[in-house]
This record gives sequence, structure tokens and C-alpha cells, in this order.
Amino acid sequence: MSESLFADASKRLETALKYVSISEDGLRRLKYPKASLIVSIPVRMDDGSLQIFTGYRVRYDDTRGPGKGGVRYHPNVSLDEVQSLAFWMTFKSALLNLPFGGAKGGITLNPKELSKQELERLTRGYIDAIADFIGPDTDILAPDVYTNSTIIGWMMDRYSIIQRRITPGVVTGKPIAMGGSQGRDTATGTGAFYVINTILPKYQQSPPKTTVAVQGFGKVGAVVAELLAKGGYRVVAVSDSKGGIYAEQGLDIPSIRQYKEKNRAIKGVYCQDSVCNIVEHKVITNEELLALDVDVLIPAALENQITVDNAGDVKAKFIFEVANGPTTSEADRILEQKGIMVFPDILVNAGGVTVSYFEWVQNRSGLYWTLQEVNQRLKEKIVAETEKTCSIAEEFSVSMRTAAYIHALNRLGEALDAKGTRDYYINGN
Repeated sequence: MSESLFADASKRLETALKYVSISEDGLRRLKYPKASLIVSIPVRMDDGSLQIFTGYRVRYDDTRGPGKGGVRYHPNVSLDEVQSLAFWMTFKSALLNLPFGGAKGGITLNPKELSKQELERLTRGYIDAIADFIGPDTDILAPDVYTNSTIIGWMMDRYSIIQRRITPGVVTGKPIAMGGSQGRDTATGTGAFYVINTILPKYQQSPPKTTVAVQGFGKVGAVVAELLAKGGYRVVAVSDSKGGIYAEQGLDIPSIRQYKEKNRAIKGVYCQDSVCNIVEHKVITNEELLALDVDVLIPAALENQITVDNAGDVKAKFIFEVANGPTTSEADRILEQKGIMVFPDILVNAGGVTVSYFEWVQNRSGLYWTLQEVNQRLKEKIVAETEKTCSIAEEFSVSMRTAAYIHALNRLGEALDAKGTRDYYINGN
């Protein structure tokens, strides 16, 4: 039987623990989620039939603040996956010094098989089932894989109906008209761009001389790819779940985004207004993309993409994890032996939860910021924590992943220990 995703995720702490001072009590608490919920969601389908869907919500830790995490709709959603994602969110929030804990949710289904009306009924049914488990001071929801601002808006509306009051702070990533924040829809990709742009100059890697491959040309990967292309980087390959394209001379990312939004497919094109012409490119698989000889590889799809089976094929110099958990712990060791630098998900994709925090703050204050203000605040925060993580990696001569967990564990340990430890009760200090 293969090891669970959560068991593999937990291994990330082992090396970091050598460099932090955290009580045995604190470590014991971090081994288990605070609360896990599994619900059945009955949905009346358009043809009159009744289907039952399984939903999950895990609040892993709320020592530093209310749980925070997205909700994904995907056929592979399971309790193990949701628990692992909530675990990562706990450390991500601490790493960025946000007043949140870690949580995650999901429903097991293929959303492409449901009509919009069925999706709305499913979404509202999910909130009916978990309403007592969430709240703006308890556990805050957000978009994730195959969920968007419209779906999140349905969640807020249903929760508000149940509570009989308007509660915008129960979700983030909602439509602007419902109290959403400027820049939230692109925050994860924008934050990743700031991390990449902060780190690569440290290795004398200038944009025009840097080739990039992006696995996962979705709502996050496409944003990262376009920002990098506009920043002068040569994006030579992108892919989605159906496959990808490669062009050594570089791809016109805005044109490819435009084409995909219209045709739901990736093709090497150059567009002028609404006219798109095919340019020279090679069709590749996702597996081939991961093995391309590029400077920067960006996994921006799902977890467990780089494993012990294919890590030896990776040729990139730098990997920036925009997806959650795209690299297994065994693959990490192989990449390290090859001299490939991996920059971890809990840092690289933290732009989403950071702007979610901004949205939550705006909802609570009733004061809303411009896109320029949001992006400036995001840049300042994520660059500062990136620099701190780099300093820790240099100080202890450890990988960036270990450094990120050291940084997060120091903050989590301080909060956990503030509640009292064995030493406190024995020594009376």
C-alpha cells in the first residue's frame, strides 16, 4: 500500500526540527488536526434524479487565528488530501506571519460533469452541511482547484442566509461586488512572481537568459506565466491536464491565454485582437514538460507531480512550487543530490492566502483598497518573508524548504507554547 499524502507531508518537519526550539507539547499538537468533518450532500439533478456527494472540511490548527483554506472540487478529493492541504496551510500562514491557522475543504466530483444549476445546488448544500463548522472568526473559506469567485459568492450568500445577517468575512476570493478584494483572483500567481523575481537575481539569473516551463496553465499557472513573460523571461513550455506545447524560441503567453479562454485548449498561437494564427511549436505531454532542459520549472497543477519515478529526469536548475505539494519527500532527496534548488509551496504560492487576509481585513473594517495598494502590500510582505527564509537557509546551510519550515515552526512553537507547557506546570514559571 502506498504511503498516504499526509504521512509524506509530515516528513517535511523532521529536518527542520533540528533547528528550532519547540516544546514536546507543541509538537504533539501539530501531529493531529484539531477537527475533521465528512458530510453527505444530497443534490437534485436537472433530470430529477438524486445524487449524494461527499464533502470534507479539516481545521488543522487555529493556535494563531481562525482556520483558513480553500475548497476544491475534484474527483481525487479525499480526507487524506484535504488533511494534508490543511497541514500545509497551517505552516503557510505562520510563514507569512498571518493571524490565521490552517484549514482546507473539498468535494469529491468532476465539476465539468455538472450543469451550473447543479453546481450551485451542490455548493449551497455543502454550506448547509458545514455551516456550524465555519465562520469569519472560526474557519474562512476560499477558492481552490475548480472553484472560482462565483462559487465562493454562492457560499457566502448561503451562509449569510443561514445566519440571517450579511457575513462577507466567512469567505475570501468572492466577487468584488460582494465585498471581494481587488487582486485576489490573481494573488497566488502574482505572489509567486514576486518570489521568483526576488530569488533568481541572487543566482545571477537575468530574465532574458532564463527559460521557463510551467506545468498547469490554469487560473494560477497562466498568471505566473504571463507575468514572467512580461518581465522578460522566456517561457518556452506550458501545459494543462490534456497536454502541453513547447517552442524553443519562447511562447506568446497572452495569446495562448486568450485562445484557451475561448477554446478551452492550449495551442501555440499569436493573436492580434480576435484573430489568432498558429506559430511553430511542438506538442508535448506533461511528463515531457517536467523533463525539459530549462532554467526554471514551475509545477502549478496538483500534488505529487515530481516523484521518485521521474525526479531523475528533471533537468531544470530551479523549481518553484506554485502547486501545493507537487514534489514528494523522496523526490526532494533526488533533486538535492542533482543540485537542483527547490523553492517550496508554502512560500511560493502564499500570495493567495496573503491577499485573502487583506480581503478579510477589508471586510471587517469596511475600508477597501485599490489594486495598486493590494499588490504593493503583497509585494512588501512576500518579499520580506522570502528574504528572511533565504537568510535562514544560509545561516543553517539547509534547503529552502527546510528553512521555510524552520521559520514557520518558530512562530507556531511560540504560539503553542504560550498556552502552557509541561515545564511550566512542573516548574511553576
